[in-house]
Amino acid sequence: MIRTAFTLIVFTLFTLICGLMGLVGALLNLRDGVGSIFDYAMRLWGTTATWASGVEVVVHGAEHLDGPQHIIVSNHMSQHDILVLASVLKNLKFVAKNELARVPFFGKAAASVGTVYIERQNRKSSFDSYKQAAEKIKEGACVVVFAEGSRGNTYSLRPLKKGPFVLAVHVHAPIVPVVIHGTREVHPKGTMKVTAGRVDLHFLEPVPTEGLTYEDRNALAKTVYDRMTALLVAEYGVESPNWDPRKTVVKS
Repeated sequence: MIRTAFTLIVFTLFTLICGLMGLVGALLNLRDGVGSIFDYAMRLWGTTATWASGVEVVVHGAEHLDGPQHIIVSNHMSQHDILVLASVLKNLKFVAKNELARVPFFGKAAASVGTVYIERQNRKSSFDSYKQAAEKIKEGACVVVFAEGSRGNTYSLRPLKKGPFVLAVHVHAPIVPVVIHGTREVHPKGTMKVTAGRVDLHFLEPVPTEGLTYEDRNALAKTVYDRMTALLVAEYGVESPNWDPRKTVVKS
């Protein structure tokens, strides 16, 4: 209980501090990018929250973040996934569900540091949001998408949304598949309880998209899915179902 209460206090305090930094930066029309106030605010927020949680973040494959700007496609188990990624990545922008935009203060603060909100039940709106994300990638941002769409109850990978792969093909940005392991134990879905622990963050080999078209989106999604499931089996013995994106209708 002490860890949970301490985490909540620090999280709330630094959400206010970092949110105000983002809002002021947006009001003054300050530049975005690596080293900007928006970049600093995001990493400060993630770093302080993971510290308060007692989380040890162990990064694997950091070399796969070198080179051109990319799209991060990650699995999603916990709210702490966001904090862990924010503590590590530079010039980070999240694609998040539209419901968060309506959270008082947080919604506008997150938007000010570059979060793109997506209305998952509205296909046209969701693709308009991905266009916004595309602009941020062209400006040099690293965009994170939790392609499963929502948090899961087990580490077994679920079918991926198609939108991130359409986005990647559109901007010809490589996809870096990411597997996060440990956040389920730190902060499980459906509870406020936080437990200190280790979180492993695996950045896998980038999947290139240069020369691909919209027709290649399913094959691209399958490649990313297979790399993530292979890592889960090799490192943690976690099996995931075989998934054929051509036969599965998944809303963007």
